[in-house]
Amino acid sequence: MVNMMNIGHSPMAEWGLKHIKINKNDISLDVGCGGGANIKKLLEKSPKGKVFGIDYSEVSVRKSKKVNKFAVERKHCEILQGNVQELPFANETFDLATAFETIYFWSDIDQSFSQIYRVLKKGGIFMVCNESNGENDKDKKWTEIIKGMKIYTSKEIKYSLEKAGFTHIETNKNAKGWLCVVARK
Repeated sequence: MVNMMNIGHSPMAEWGLKHIKINKNDISLDVGCGGGANIKKLLEKSPKGKVFGIDYSEVSVRKSKKVNKFAVERKHCEILQGNVQELPFANETFDLATAFETIYFWSDIDQSFSQIYRVLKKGGIFMVCNESNGENDKDKKWTEIIKGMKIYTSKEIKYSLEKAGFTHIETNKNAKGWLCVVARK
């Protein structure tokens, strides 16, 4: 499953990353890092920075560490098991936080967004990128199949981001229904 996610979500992740600027020395956090493919992309874009990944799943953490073994060994990358609602990082640690195909499974999106806001530096960027935008019948099918999954519309995401304190919120959608929301602290 984790291997399929790395391959299957790659085009959507590439599209999403075009909506943000990543500096070569950024300290980034990929929340819900899954199989580690997006950590690898972030590492390529910030060769003088550092990338952290966090995921609730022990299997995902193991796979992410394996995919990014070279960077982990050189202390350019750190991958932890944990919960987005209780991020184990100090306030104002990161320049950038990303969440690819993961907010569907967060039990409390408001608490999660507040935690991400807390760990971002002032002026930091948070990007949410989803293949489903909650605006078509196909999306409803997934929530019926996968227990606990919730697909948010861009308006719902924007509302929760504003509640957490984020500003300058930009929403991008494409013809495939993909959604990328970028917000600033």
